Amino acid sequence: MHDALLTVHSLVRWIALVAAVAATLVVARDHGDRQRGGGVWGAVLTGALDLQLLVGIGLLLSLNVFANMAETMRDPVARFFAVEHETLMVLAVVLSHVGRVLSRKAASPAAARRTALICFALVLALLIAGTPWPFRELVGRPWVRL
Repeated sequence: MHDALLTVHSLVRWIALVAAVAATLVVARDHGDRQRGGGVWGAVLTGALDLQLLVGIGLLLSLNVFANMAETMRDPVARFFAVEHETLMVLAVVLSHVGRVLSRKAASPAAARRTALICFALVLALLIAGTPWPFRELVGRPWVRL
């Protein structure tokens, strides 16, 4: 079960990253009212992040990393995956939802665009910072896990 969840988590990561880049670019380039909430790319981003969160929770539960939290905090790799990665990614999920909701409820198209742009750019930054890229020392993982 753990391997299947890890494969799904690895593949959906790319959907989330592409959607984050696309949603940010769409909102940055659009000057009209059509893209409130990031449009289709904002919805794909939020949906992909929601799926990532659910799969990530399944991965955490399958590893039982919280059984000995003192030991987890002493190990930099375990700490990254049990605390740092989750914190950054939960913030990204929350910001994607906040950006979509606030931009749809904004008083003007300019305010909607600004709100969505800030939130989606922050989501993208959090995704990049919290991903265990292959070139990261200690916590690096393959580009795709199958």
